[in-house]
Amino acid sequence: MKRSEPVADDGRSGGARATGTGAGAAAPLSARAREEVLQRIVDRRYEQGARLVEREVAEELSMSRVPVREALRALVAEGLLELLPHSGVRVRRLERADVEHLYEVWEPLSVQAARLAARAAAAGDDTGLEALAAALRQAESAAAADEATREVAAHTAFHEEVVAMAGNPLLARMMEQLSWQLRLLFGLRAEPEHMRAQHAEMHRHIAAGDEEAAAASTLLHVRDSRAVALRSLFGGE
Repeated sequence: MKRSEPVADDGRSGGARATGTGAGAAAPLSARAREEVLQRIVDRRYEQGARLVEREVAEELSMSRVPVREALRALVAEGLLELLPHSGVRVRRLERADVEHLYEVWEPLSVQAARLAARAAAAGDDTGLEALAAALRQAESAAAADEATREVAAHTAFHEEVVAMAGNPLLARMMEQLSWQLRLLFGLRAEPEHMRAQHAEMHRHIAAGDEEAAAASTLLHVRDSRAVALRSLFGGE
């Protein structure tokens, strides 16, 4: 997870970039196709259990079928899609065990990220603190406008900015592997108002440079988030 960077060409302009063959031509477009499909899963344009047809997805994305095929294969390997016998792929339904496994991994990583972010704040990382504050403002604005998708994006951005502020490349790479699963989960669960308050509390401790308070507030937040997710998706903890 890292701070925003310019987005590469999305392959919608057609021509040689969209239809080229070979690894050099296909790789950038397949990566972009993967992101596009993931975004549609996250915002529920592709519902859990929905069957995805390669040709139809390629038409939606204005891409050739080659990069889309590679993107779908990658998402099957990542566990977000599953193969259907003789009939393509479908969006994998989250099971209770999937959610529990995700939180088991996310909890220690997010706690350490908060601790390191507080250390960075104590060392004078004002840019990181402003990025966290901006994510909080976006979440409040989205909630006030009753824009659930934008609020989810803001909450996700807050956690990503904590990781970026931590300044540990290995931690960032590990968290990057969880990024889309977390976005999907945040989009599916209920988003109680107190979650925003917990983010504000995390920000306050990080800004104060208090590593242990930042870690403790993050631990509380992640465990509460787990309970909310399980209750929202499966009716219990």
